[in-house]
Amino acid sequence: MSKSKISNAAVSAALVCWAAAGSFAQSGATRPRRVNPSQPVAAAPAPRASDEPAASAPADTPRARPAATANNRAAAPASDTARAFSLFQQKQFDAALAEARKATAADPKNSEGWKIAGFAEMELRRYADAATDLQRALELQRAEGAEDANTADALATAYVRSEKYAEALPLLVAATTRKGAKPDAITFYYRGLSEFRTNKTAEAERSFTEAVRLDPKNAASLYYLGRIAFDRKDNDAAVNFLNRATAANAQFAEAWTYLAHAYLRRGAASGEGPKADADYQGAVRASEALMRLRSDEPAVLLHGQALINAKQYARAATVLERAAAGDAAKGETLYLLGFAYTQAKNHPKAVAALERAAAKMPEDANVYRFLGYNHQLLKQYAKALAAYERGMALAPDDPYFKEAADQVRPFAK
Repeated sequence: MSKSKISNAAVSAALVCWAAAGSFAQSGATRPRRVNPSQPVAAAPAPRASDEPAASAPADTPRARPAATANNRAAAPASDTARAFSLFQQKQFDAALAEARKATAADPKNSEGWKIAGFAEMELRRYADAATDLQRALELQRAEGAEDANTADALATAYVRSEKYAEALPLLVAATTRKGAKPDAITFYYRGLSEFRTNKTAEAERSFTEAVRLDPKNAASLYYLGRIAFDRKDNDAAVNFLNRATAANAQFAEAWTYLAHAYLRRGAASGEGPKADADYQGAVRASEALMRLRSDEPAVLLHGQALINAKQYARAATVLERAAAGDAAKGETLYLLGFAYTQAKNHPKAVAALERAAAKMPEDANVYRFLGYNHQLLKQYAKALAAYERGMALAPDDPYFKEAADQVRPFAK
């Protein structure tokens, strides 16, 4: 299949959410109870469509080339089409496009002129325009009974590159099932991507698998196999495929993001013990790799989450401070920072972070759970009581808040 040479699309990171549960230990009958909050658990990331490698392919993808054919219509000035093809071969794509336009203006049924125009636009990365011109070329070829597989395959690529996956899919099915054809890994990747984007997940998985069979280092196909495994909660397969994707392309930020989440989720499913600890260390390594590519708040948040689960609380606090420094810091970041400081036993800094989190997320009961706890450890009982009562108002069915409030009330003055 003929394709335009492209580079891996940049991808952005997914947003992290948490759910903090309340398992708490008691300490002493005369002093207020000290709680030991459970660690936050990472939820599944939900990337937007624009965050994904919509049509990424290895850098050595063959460039599209129009075949030199002798079926130009006699009514069109032969020199226009010939010049267009010659200019294309010389990589003068703007000039080739201009000459092809002259040929199609002189004869709107000049299929070769439309074809050269479409191929030139592919090289110029004008994919939507290329799709329009190549579709016109293919229609004329079919009317003449001389359909050209090269044109059909280039049109499929143009549709994929312009994110018209439903239009691309029939052409890609034809390209991968054509008698005598030997489709390459990129063609199967494009087919899998089009199937994935049109909610044909089972078919997409088969296509990506075939792409990986043909090219075991096809990072984009490995990534999507990891995505599919992640979405069906097959954590082992997700970790396997995403590790292979990042090994094939260490610059693949979205693959590192999903790999970190897959490790976190597998670790949480394992409970306590060496296996969970190993997964949390894997999450730390994956999120560190992501941080080398991006240092925006979602990436920092994910790295902080991984460090917390790996019980590296002081490191987590140091990392999260970066994202929490400005007024625009998100409530989730401040909450997680407060949690990290709580576990690191730096209660004054925990209070400062959690008070900011409460201002950003005034309806989140968990913020008041940890805020009350830290005030309590600092013997600021009146403030602890106020936090617990606020939490009780937000979560009246949670017995922790009532018990904690009853414990500190006699000391609050």
